[in-house]
Amino acid sequence: MRYNLLSFLGAVTVIAYLQRSALGVPSKQIEGELGITSQDMGLVWLAWYAGYAAFQLPAGWVADRLGSKSALILFAVCWSAITAVVGAATGFTGLLVLWGAMGCAQAGIFVCATKGIGATFRPTQQALASGVLACCMAGGAALSQFVTGQLFGPLTWQEILAVYAVPGIVWAAVFALVVPAPDGPKRAPEPQPEDWALVHSAPAAPVRWSRLFTDRNMLLLCGQQFQRAAATALFFTWFPRYLQETKGISVTASGNLAAWPLLAGMLGGLVGGTLSDALLRRTNNARASRQGMAGAAMVVCAAVSLAAYYADDANTAVLLVSIAAFCGYIGGVSAYATAIAMGGKRVAPVFATMNMSGNIGAGLFPYVVGLLVLATGNWNSLILLFAALFAGSAVCWAFLNPKGTLFEEPHEDAR
Repeated sequence: MRYNLLSFLGAVTVIAYLQRSALGVPSKQIEGELGITSQDMGLVWLAWYAGYAAFQLPAGWVADRLGSKSALILFAVCWSAITAVVGAATGFTGLLVLWGAMGCAQAGIFVCATKGIGATFRPTQQALASGVLACCMAGGAALSQFVTGQLFGPLTWQEILAVYAVPGIVWAAVFALVVPAPDGPKRAPEPQPEDWALVHSAPAAPVRWSRLFTDRNMLLLCGQQFQRAAATALFFTWFPRYLQETKGISVTASGNLAAWPLLAGMLGGLVGGTLSDALLRRTNNARASRQGMAGAAMVVCAAVSLAAYYADDANTAVLLVSIAAFCGYIGGVSAYATAIAMGGKRVAPVFATMNMSGNIGAGLFPYVVGLLVLATGNWNSLILLFAALFAGSAVCWAFLNPKGTLFEEPHEDAR
């Protein structure tokens, strides 16, 4: 049953990233059609991430009140419907408000997903399960870049958004029919660890909210997420445009090439999850399997990103950025597994806080890039920012202790 659940979570992740990455390839045409600037487009992406970040904790509350299954269905229907409506925007304000609302609606997906993983998978399986989600994130975004590049021209960007809304509605209907409700007739009298119903179990103790914002390791976890997520936001926002502007390639070619870092990220999520769990089983040491692996991966990210700044042609730049994406998603898997372990019986608020931090960073990145381009006229500057963010994430991992939980006493969570 746990793998049945994971397959549905993976599918909705692909759909969500297909939709949220849809504005990257046609961004230049959107600017021209709506009469907006690159700075304005950066604000549109910032609005999405701001809504996504702001609604992390409220989405966790909704999941606790409605149950993860009902909440996921509600979120998927809402964000898919808003995706279709975004095409009706006729100017900057409409695009900003609608895309921001779509971000709010997508806020609950990974709060619910990580609760499911934490409740149904053993600690030595959680990185791999998180890696599957990371793989699906990158896969959905890669699919979006490639398919949007192919569809744009035969279809307008508004029509593409309408098409992209359909899979989310279909997923919600199938999920509602196939996965039994926790209080339905198929529920076992005594739930087993793999039961989806355990995602809804009430926590044993109230959350000490202050620890989410004062604990040293929690702050470091949020700090690495802020910077790593900001860097990987490149793949969902400006990367196709960067290739168009600096390498002189077409919209279709930029969509094709922009998919490669995300495909590398898919592989990185699976490889990272597999190796991290294997190392944890062998050593029973979270510092080596989570912290060590993530820190080393971030160092590699920073180095190859800096090398990409000096690349003369599109293929070399994409190759180097793809290596960074591979290592970046390894770090993401470690962050997810660490958040699940730190959350203990309260995964949702811990993960939501970390994810909120990441999406604040991810929202600021496209906006800051828009400001840089407006001020300098140089699209290459975004690669330097990309490299610096990975370096900062490596520093956070160097000082983070991934052992123990945030809300239970230390003797209860010794590893």
